[in-house]
Amino acid sequence: MPDPAAATPAAPEADAAKKLKDHVERLLARPAAQSEGSVQVGAHRLEYTASAAFLPVAAEGIDGASGEPQAAVLTTAYLLKGAAAAERPVCFAFNGGPGSASIWLHLGALGPKRVVVPDDGSMPLPPYAVEDNPHSWFEHFDLVFVDPPHTGWSCTVSEAARKKALSVDGDADALAEVIRVWLTRHQRWGSAVYLAGESYGTTRGAAIADKLQTLGVALSGVILVSCAMDLQSIVFAPANDLPYALFLPGFANTAQYHGLLRGSLGATPAAARAAAEEFVQVDYAAALQAGSRLTEKERARIARRVSELTGLSRALVEEKDLRISDHTFFFEALRDRGLIVGRLESRSTGPMAASRTREWEFDPGIEAIGAPYTMAAMAYFREVLGLDIEARYQVLNREVNMGWNWSRGEGAGRSSMGFTSTSPDLARALRRNVHLKVLAASGRYDLGTPYSASDWSLARLDIPADVRQRVTHRYYDAGHMMYTRQADLTQLKADLAAWMRPSRHVRRNQDANGPGAARRPAHRRG
Repeated sequence: MPDPAAATPAAPEADAAKKLKDHVERLLARPAAQSEGSVQVGAHRLEYTASAAFLPVAAEGIDGASGEPQAAVLTTAYLLKGAAAAERPVCFAFNGGPGSASIWLHLGALGPKRVVVPDDGSMPLPPYAVEDNPHSWFEHFDLVFVDPPHTGWSCTVSEAARKKALSVDGDADALAEVIRVWLTRHQRWGSAVYLAGESYGTTRGAAIADKLQTLGVALSGVILVSCAMDLQSIVFAPANDLPYALFLPGFANTAQYHGLLRGSLGATPAAARAAAEEFVQVDYAAALQAGSRLTEKERARIARRVSELTGLSRALVEEKDLRISDHTFFFEALRDRGLIVGRLESRSTGPMAASRTREWEFDPGIEAIGAPYTMAAMAYFREVLGLDIEARYQVLNREVNMGWNWSRGEGAGRSSMGFTSTSPDLARALRRNVHLKVLAASGRYDLGTPYSASDWSLARLDIPADVRQRVTHRYYDAGHMMYTRQADLTQLKADLAAWMRPSRHVRRNQDANGPGAARRPAHRRG
């Protein structure tokens, strides 16, 4: 007879597993939250239906044949009324982290509603609410915002499913499956399909582009906001000198903004960037590679120029062996003013602790918008979209971020070592699909994924010259979420429109849903 005491330790695990499975089943059983609305974009009022629903993620291959869902993933879709699938593209959008829900793109730039924050990267006063977004990308496509597993209210069915989903390849597989299910349920296989990802969402988007091509989905375009396809370019780690060179133009741009540069370098942001870019190409990258082989005279010259371009003291530059990390810049650039520099929005600053600690406790750039977006989103989801869920909505899930598996492939040996990179996936997708095009958007005050690091990644895509003509890179004078600045929100929309102009989908939609479209109340729940 089994010993009851021996079975006791397994009981809590079994109970927890059952609760997870029951939770996912309840989410999938929820009816879609339906509502209606309209948005004025230019001369046109576009009427839409909004549908927020949890979609199942099935296992791959033979394991998925039983149809047993491995996760419930929330999608929030805005669909133009009266549009035929063949005439209306659809864009799937997601943020990054990893561990971030999609509210930033949803309520910052793309969706028919947006959260308005100050242009200078500072935090607005409460209360916070959404308002109509006249620069919504809804003019160009139907929009589907996806919260990956364990962000927002999305969840996996088991610990094993969670482990797989919280990995580079598992995450891409899950979201590719979500896209497949959504296209099927909404009968949209006849539509042109686009992807839009931000930050780690670009890492994800590049991998999904190639994955979807294998699944038979030919994408029309991929939009990369604040690129992070090659982590070697943005992760400061031992024996990796690349970020020190690629971050320097961003440091110079930020130093000029805060009044740290002298003479011609301080005249304009463009002057500071141009000088830093030239220095990196001509001298700095080679100096970093030379290491201790530099002569004292060469070392002194490099230290002096890094000091001039960053506003940091020459003594500090020499102390740091000519290598200024992001952490060093954040804490030292404005130390004499008692301020730390923002990472995702380097125009933003925050007060240092009285002890002048160098411990990274918060990012002023994200603190300024985190609460406003969260509070406005929670009110909008419940009061307008009809998502009456009391569980916590995971805007930024730190556990996901800390527990992420950055390795790729199984049994890949040496090829799986080192920094995560999905730029080869995007390059392969571009070569496989002759109609696929890419739009990259970078903020010059982004010190999380600097514009020059994106330049490096895009320039190294393994594609021939004729394919490279389908890759466009545009720049903006704000940070990671450049669309929080009104001028850049407007310019981003204009750049998107220009990028899409060769497509006839846009013109047909504008003709069909132009000035003659009926006007209705801004938004009502169905």
